Amino acid sequence: MSPPDESRVVLDSLVGIIKQISELPECRSSSKRQYSNLVRRVKLLSPLFEELSYGDSVLGEAEVGALVSLKAALESVQLLLRDVNEGSKLYQALKWEKIANRFHEVTAQLEKALSELHYHKFEISEEVREQVELVHSQLKRAKMRMDTPDLQLFMDLSLAKVGKETDLTTLRRLSEKLQLRTINDLKRESLALNEMVISRGGDPSDYIEDMSALLKKLKNFVLTENPDKVISETEHNMVRHKSPVIPDDFRCPISLELMKDPVIVSTGQTYERSCIQKWLDAGHKTCPKTQQTLSHTALTPNYVLKSLIAQWCESNGVELPKKQGNYRNKRIGCTSDCDRKTIEALKEKLMYGTQDEQRAAAGEIRLLAKRNADNRICIAEAGVIPLLIEMLASPDSRTQEHAVTALLNLSIHEGNKGSIVNAGAIPDIVDVLKNGSMEARENAAATLFSLSVIDENKISIGAAGAITALIDLLCEGSPRGKKDAATAIFNLAIYQGNKVRAVRAGIVGPLMRLLVDPGGGMVDEALAILAILASHPEGKLAIGQSGPLPVLLELMRTGSPRNRENAAAVLCSLCSGDAEHLAIAKELGAEGALKDLIENGTDRAKRKAGNILELMSQSVEEVADE
Repeated sequence: MSPPDESRVVLDSLVGIIKQISELPECRSSSKRQYSNLVRRVKLLSPLFEELSYGDSVLGEAEVGALVSLKAALESVQLLLRDVNEGSKLYQALKWEKIANRFHEVTAQLEKALSELHYHKFEISEEVREQVELVHSQLKRAKMRMDTPDLQLFMDLSLAKVGKETDLTTLRRLSEKLQLRTINDLKRESLALNEMVISRGGDPSDYIEDMSALLKKLKNFVLTENPDKVISETEHNMVRHKSPVIPDDFRCPISLELMKDPVIVSTGQTYERSCIQKWLDAGHKTCPKTQQTLSHTALTPNYVLKSLIAQWCESNGVELPKKQGNYRNKRIGCTSDCDRKTIEALKEKLMYGTQDEQRAAAGEIRLLAKRNADNRICIAEAGVIPLLIEMLASPDSRTQEHAVTALLNLSIHEGNKGSIVNAGAIPDIVDVLKNGSMEARENAAATLFSLSVIDENKISIGAAGAITALIDLLCEGSPRGKKDAATAIFNLAIYQGNKVRAVRAGIVGPLMRLLVDPGGGMVDEALAILAILASHPEGKLAIGQSGPLPVLLELMRTGSPRNRENAAAVLCSLCSGDAEHLAIAKELGAEGALKDLIENGTDRAKRKAGNILELMSQSVEEVADE
C-alpha cells in the first residue's frame, strides 16, 4: 500500500489543477473550439477526485502511480490552455498546425492516463464512474481525428499578408474571427507579440514580422471603421459634440492621465513610464492594478498603444503630450486641482464638528471624491478613510448616506480599495446594507461590489454576512437597488464558499420569481446568477427543486442570446448525472430548442446545447441496452 499522505498529496494536487483549469477565462482566439472541448472534459473529472479526497480508503501503489500519471497529463493540459489563452491570437492563426498538434498530443496523453485507472479499485459512486468513462470515450474519439484549418481564416490571412493594402471586408472578417476588435484586444495582442520577441532574444523571425504587419492593419481598421469599439458609447457621443473624452485604455491606471510613454510590466498591465518607475523606486514589488507580485522590473515599451494614442490625439485635435525629462520632478497623486487645505478642513470637521458640520463635511468629501482621481488620492492620503468609516455608524441617516457614497467614490481608485478594507470597513458597510436608508443600502451594495473586484475581499465580504443582506435588497429594493444587489451577488459568487452562503440564505426562490417577471427588468441578472450557482452541487440541488425546466426552456427559445446561453448552462448542470431532469427536459421538447441553439446560439450556448444532446443520446442508448 502507498502511504496515505502520498495519495492525499496527489489528490489535493489534482483537485487544485482542475480548479485552476475550470477558472480559466473563455478562449477568445481561433483555437477556442479545441480549448473549450478540453476544458469541458477536464471539468467533468472534478467529481472523481473530490469523492476520492472525501473517502477513507487507502490507495495502493499502482493506483497512486496511475494518479501521478494523470496529474502529469493535466499539468500538460493546463500549460497548453494557458499558452493559448495568454498567447498571441495572430500566432495561433498563422501557426494553426503547430497548435493543433499540441492539442492532439495532450489529448492523447490524457486519454492514456485515464486508461491506466482501474475504477473498480476506487471507492467512487456509479454516477461518477459513468461520467469519467464518458470523458474517456470522448478523448478516445478526439485523439483519432486531427483538426482541420478554418479555410476562410487561412485565405484571409494569406490575402492580408500580401501587399500594403487589404480590402475592408477581409479585415472585418479577421477582426471578428480573431476577436481583435477593441483597444484592449490590441493592447493584449501587442503584449503577446512583445513577449515573443523578448523570449527569442530580440530576433524578429519572419512570422513575427508578419504578425506586426497584420496587427498594424487591424489597428488602423479598428480605429477607422469601428470608432464605437474604441471608446464607449457615451464618450463617442461627447466626441461628436466636440468634447473629446480620453478613453480609459489611454489613461495610466496610477495617474489616470493620458499616457505619453506607455510601458508594460511583467503582469501585462500598461502604465505611464514615469509613474510606474516612481512606484518601483519606492520599493514596491507588486503591480499597482492587480496586486500581483512582479516577476521582474523590466519595462517594455508598448509601441502599439503609443501609436493608437497618437492617432487618437490627431483625430480629436488633442495636442500629443510631451515626455517629461525627469519623472522624479513630477508628483504622482495630488495636483493643483486638489485643494489640500480644503480636505484638511473637512477632516477637522469630521473629527470634531457638530452633527450638522459632520453631515456637511461628509457630503463635500463625497462630491470631491466623485470629481476626479487626484481628489480620491488626496483624500486617502489625508487619512480621511477611517473617519468616513466611523460616520457609517452615525445616527443621522443623511450623514451615513454621504459616508458610504464617499467610500464608494474613493474605491474607484484601485489603490484605495486596500486602504478601505484594511481600515476595517467591511462589517460597517454590511451593517449599512442591512439597516440604512434605501439610498445608503444601494450605495453600500455598490461599494461591496467595487471592493470585491479583489479576490481575497470576496471571502471577507461573504464572511461578514453581506450575502443575506444583498438578497434582501434584491427582493425589496428599488430597481437600481436590485441591480446593485444582483451585480454584487454575482461577483461574490465567483468564490465557491459564497455560492453555498447564497444558496443556504434562500436566493434561489427570489431568482426564480425574477425570471418569470420580464417587466421587472431583472431576467438577465437572475439568470446569470443561477448559471454560476448551478456549478456548485448545493446550488444545482436547490435550483432543481424549484421546478425550473419550463421557464428555462422558454428562455432558451425566446430569450436574448446571452439569456439563451445562460439558460442552457443551467439546464446542462441540472441534467449532468440526473436522469430525472434529463427525462423531463425531453418530455418538454427540449431537443428542438437545443438544436436551434447549436445552429444560432453563442459559442458557449452551442457547447452547452451539444453537451445536453449528448447526454440525451447516451440515455437512449442505455435504455436500449437494458
